[in-house]
This record gives sequence, C-alpha cells and structure tokens, in this order.
Amino acid sequence: MKKLAIASALTLAVCATPLTAMAETIAVSMAYFDQNFLTLIRTAIADEAAKQGVTVHFEDAQGDVGRQLNQLESFVAEGVDAVIIDPVDSASTPKMTKMAQEAGVPLVYVNRKPGDKQLQQGTVFVGSNELESGTMQMEELARLANYQGNVAIMIGNLSDEGALIRTKDVEDVVARYPKMKVVEKQVANYDRTEAMDLMTNWLTTGTPIDIVAANNDEMAIGAILALQQSGKDPHKVLIGGIDATPDGLSAMAKDGLDVTVFQDAKGQGRGALNAALSMARGNKLDSYQWIPFELVTPQNSQQYQ
Repeated sequence: MKKLAIASALTLAVCATPLTAMAETIAVSMAYFDQNFLTLIRTAIADEAAKQGVTVHFEDAQGDVGRQLNQLESFVAEGVDAVIIDPVDSASTPKMTKMAQEAGVPLVYVNRKPGDKQLQQGTVFVGSNELESGTMQMEELARLANYQGNVAIMIGNLSDEGALIRTKDVEDVVARYPKMKVVEKQVANYDRTEAMDLMTNWLTTGTPIDIVAANNDEMAIGAILALQQSGKDPHKVLIGGIDATPDGLSAMAKDGLDVTVFQDAKGQGRGALNAALSMARGNKLDSYQWIPFELVTPQNSQQYQ
C-alpha cells in the first residue's frame, strides 16, 4: 500500500495541469446529508470546487446502498468528468468501482474506506487510517483511568469498516492492561439519540462503567446527555469520541468529553475534490491518500476550534 502526503502530491498534480484541461463537472454521492461530520466533508468539497471554478453536483444516498448505486449509474450516464463517493457500505464498493472503471470515469472514495481488495488505477481513497483512531482514543482514556476500570464501547454501525476497526482498536488497547475489561459493547449507528438510549439502558442494568469509548463524537455526546438526564455527573465517567467535530469540541469545553481524535473533514473534502480533478485531467495518483489523525484533549483543544 503506497502512502503519499496528500497536500504536496495533489497540489503538484493540480497546479501542473493547464487550465484548458480542467474538468468541469464532478458528481458527489454522500452516504448521508444529515450526519455532522459528513456535512463538514461535503461543505469542504463545495468550497474547494468554488475556489477551483468547478461545478459540483451532490446527491444524498440516505443510507441506502441501492440508491447510491443508482446515483453512480446516473452520474456515468450524464457524462460527468469524475465521481466522489462517501460509501454507504464498504462491501458495496467493488461493484461501484467496476461500474466506474468500465465507463472510464475517475472515482474517488472519501472518508469510508472501500471494501475492494485492491484499487485499480483511476480509483483512489482519500481518508484517514482507522488503525490510528481508536488506538489513540483508548490509550489516552486508559492513561486517564490509571490503566484500570470497566469499559463500554459504542459502535458506529456494522456496515462500516471504520467502525469495526475503531472498535477492535479499543479492544486491543484494553487487552494490554490486566485491570481493564470491556463490559458493554453495542451499536448506536453514530447517532446521538440512539447513544442516549443505549447509555440509559446500560445505566439501568447497573453494570459499573468507568469509561465510554464511542466510535464518534455524536455518540459520546449522547452518553453525556444520558448521564446528565439520569442525575449523574458525566465528569465522573471518562468519555471519548472521535472526529473532533464542533459539537464534540463544545462538549469537551463544557460537558465532560475527555478525549476526541481529530479527523480532518476539511482536509478529506479538499483532498477528494483535488484527487478527482487531478485524475480527470489525466494524472495518475497513488491509490491511498492518507490524512493523519490527531489526539485532542482539553489541553490542546483550542487549536482545533
């Protein structure tokens, strides 16, 4: 797997191409329009497109794999210059890759890593290496807990490879420390309300929970809200999220979020747009364009505001 610093590689690729060769239309299918982190990516794509003078057409897959496949089929039929997809399900990407390859349309997957065993030339992934995210999160939570305590894990969704990797990261870290163990682990679909309900259920069962490791900030916030509604002090439970969204950073400043991990939504959005443009202009890119995760704590959170 080749790794490349996205900023330098894509900037060189874009700047080296004559303006007359610029692609005119990029089509984008997002898994959801109503998820906070994906909204940041979508906004970054739109902003970068405006900066580059490129037309971008967005579609919302609404969490439906069939809908997303139909959107790609329509994009190809319309003759767009390149396509960007935030996949609903990693398992669906080989079929989408084949469709784009057969049509000769450059394809960029963003944020959610595709399930393809290998990406062929003309298809790239722009995102962050999930092997880092849950590990960073749980190592810091373990340190804060003095390497002991009961851990509850909130999983994003089972169709997302990133959620599965983040969860395994957490489990692997917990397994390193004899005085720590996972006592609860359930899906809350990256959703704040579902996480509230899940945390409330856990509190009702009476299982002692010292640490909540959530696959994203929205679920971490849901856990905090459930603790507040139950009359418990969220500052007495260590809570970690991932993404460092504006809402997550606000929760860190006021409501007891102890740890999050910065996933550069703007960097992913800009990178995806520039990768699509670069390939549409005939440039070749390495298959994986990695954007690093960064640990965020109350001590350094101001720089991410």
